[in-house]
Amino acid sequence: MSPFDIWGIIPSIMAKDLYQEIVELRRQGVRAALATIIARKGSTPRKDAAKMLIYEDGRQMGSIGGGCTEAEVCREAMMAMRSERPKLLSFDFTEEDAEESALLCGGVMEVYVEPILPDPTLFIFGAGHVGQAVASIARTLGFKIAVVDDRIKYANSERFPQADDFYVNSWEEVFAILPVNDSSYLLIATRGHKYDLSCLRYALQTPARYIGLLGSRRKTKLLYEALEREGIDPACFQRVFAPVGLEIGSETPEEIAVSIAAELVAVRKNLDVHPLKDSLRYLRPVRHRDKEVAETEPV
Repeated sequence: MSPFDIWGIIPSIMAKDLYQEIVELRRQGVRAALATIIARKGSTPRKDAAKMLIYEDGRQMGSIGGGCTEAEVCREAMMAMRSERPKLLSFDFTEEDAEESALLCGGVMEVYVEPILPDPTLFIFGAGHVGQAVASIARTLGFKIAVVDDRIKYANSERFPQADDFYVNSWEEVFAILPVNDSSYLLIATRGHKYDLSCLRYALQTPARYIGLLGSRRKTKLLYEALEREGIDPACFQRVFAPVGLEIGSETPEEIAVSIAAELVAVRKNLDVHPLKDSLRYLRPVRHRDKEVAETEPV
């Protein structure tokens, strides 16, 4: 094997390690960004399709040429992680830019920065009919499914074949072991008020990206008041989507699941939608929001 063959192999080995690292990061639920040189013209710091992995804490794996260019890519990578949107960056290494960039290449380079995001996990608190329907739809949308309940006869693979994980124990004990992070989505749909209250209290203490609460406005108000009496700042309730879902006039568990799934997608894509919790009008009938808790809601 000639020296030229060896130099051709090294980048592929590094790329393989880099992709293995990406898989591990996603498994751990850690954010990162991948920067790739996708176009070059003229003289540039790198002559190949170099890649660089940027970690959320600022560390790097690989290089796309060093200098101020690489520092700028790192800054943009941090923004891409926060916005969860890719970016296309252009660098012109002309003489006019030489003093600022400290690079005298004279070429043009384009770098594509894409966020590496963990698979979102939807934790469904309550293994009822709505939870079943939501699990079925959310799984097809790319969410990992974790079912949380205190009843093994409901929280099992027979009723939830789409679920990746089950957490079955008393509520307080199960809260202590849930791997909730800022990529987690929490749906509270238990069989009763006291369980909803426990789950909501727990959810507000987590960094979860989304907290949805199934139930009526009256029920939501009662839960908020109870938590406020415990000393929880009312401002925390702004994080909660309650009643959960987008306004589509849903009644059956399957229709409610569609409403919730749409809201999950909108939050995942950082879209400004019209959630049911902010609706100014009431649809008739609205009793579907309370079937599992046997309530009625004033219209």
